[in-house]
Amino acid sequence: MDDPELDPALHEEALVALARINRVSLTDRRVSREVVRLWRAGERPVRVLDVGCGDADVLVRVGLRARAHGIDVELHGCDLSEVALARARTRAAAAGVALELSRIDVTREPLPAGGFSLVTCSLFLHHLPEDAAATLLGRMAAAGRRMLVQDLRRTRLGFLLAWAGVNGLTRSPIARVDGLRSVRAAFTRPEAERLCERAGLPNARVATCWPQRLLIRHPSG
Repeated sequence: MDDPELDPALHEEALVALARINRVSLTDRRVSREVVRLWRAGERPVRVLDVGCGDADVLVRVGLRARAHGIDVELHGCDLSEVALARARTRAAAAGVALELSRIDVTREPLPAGGFSLVTCSLFLHHLPEDAAATLLGRMAAAGRRMLVQDLRRTRLGFLLAWAGVNGLTRSPIARVDGLRSVRAAFTRPEAERLCERAGLPNARVATCWPQRLLIRHPSG
C-alpha cells in the first residue's frame, strides 16, 4: 500500500482488509481505554491524533465509543494517501463522527499542531527504517500528553498469525502480500525498546499484546 502508483481500487480493497484486521486485533479498544483514562484525569475535550490513520477506521470507532459514553473528543488524523483520506471522509460522514484530516508525509513534514491529549498510530511504525522510526516516536511523544503505538511484532508466531489472518479475513492480493512482508519488516520487543532509547524516551514502556503486537506507551504510567 506504500506504492503511490497502486491502483485506487486495489488500495481501497486493502484498506477494507486492514480495517477488518484492526477490529479483530482490538486496536480501537486500546485507544479508547486511553481516551477514558484521560477523560477521568480531567481532559476536556480529549484531543486525539492518529498518525498514519489510513481510512480512519480506528478513529471512527473511537469516536462512536466515546459518544456512547458521553466523552467529549476531538479527533484528528493524518496520512499521506489521498485515497485513504477520501475513504476516511466517507466513513466518518456515514458514522456521523467529526474528524479533522490532514494530508501529511510525517517523515518529512511536521505533525499537526495543537497540544494533543493522545497521539497514537497503528501498524505504521514498521514501514519506517530505524532512524526514521526513532525520530517519529520522539515527535509523537512531544506532540501529546500521552502516546500509544501499536505495531506488529517480528516473531515466528506473529508470521503464522499474519498468514492466517490475511488468508482468512480478506481476498485482497495487496493485503495478503503486504501482511507477511510487514511482519518481516517489524521490530522485536528489544529493538522497540532501543528505538525508544534513541528517541530520548526513558519513560516509555514496551509491552506485548494480542495478537503478537508491540505496545509502546509514553509515559509508562
